[in-house]
Amino acid sequence: MSTDTAIRPTFHHFNLKTTRLQELIDWYTTVVGAEVTYQDASGAWLSNDAANHRIALLCFPGFVDDPDRETRTGMHHTAFEYDSFTDLNASYLRLRDAGIEPDICIDHGMTLSYYYKDPDGNRVELQVDNFGDWGASKEWMRTSPDFRANPIGVFVDPARIAEAAASSESFADIHRRAMAGELSPAQPPGETPTED
Repeated sequence: MSTDTAIRPTFHHFNLKTTRLQELIDWYTTVVGAEVTYQDASGAWLSNDAANHRIALLCFPGFVDDPDRETRTGMHHTAFEYDSFTDLNASYLRLRDAGIEPDICIDHGMTLSYYYKDPDGNRVELQVDNFGDWGASKEWMRTSPDFRANPIGVFVDPARIAEAAASSESFADIHRRAMAGELSPAQPPGETPTED
């Protein structure tokens, strides 16, 4: 075996440090269907598939919250992918009804992505591949002038997307309208309301 070639491991889990262990367990159970494999006073290990764990939570004495976390370098978010837009939309509706709303929603061109904040403020992206094919979406990212011009994408309103889906609009049409700005929120995230 050549030592010059990287052996590509599969991503297995992410690990978060927290002062709110049970809150995070409850949140990840609700949001991504995680179940606790093992828990003690120092942490918990959860999985939402056949793996022994996909999420590790550590809660050691001495951990403190960082009030400036939004401006610190480090991981921006973790992400979970659904097989279909129907699953993403159904999860949005279920979480909305449970009082959990996304923080930011973006059609990135290659994915439709809803970003939620867990109780510690860590962002978790729930997404679906707009092409339904990783090869096609990867090629679009490599070659699309639209992606080069705007690699972030277009802000979308998940409630407007859910309404379009409830009206039997196809996902292809929803994606086209999202990229055209037709399903954007009345006020983009981060903007301060102006008085009229």
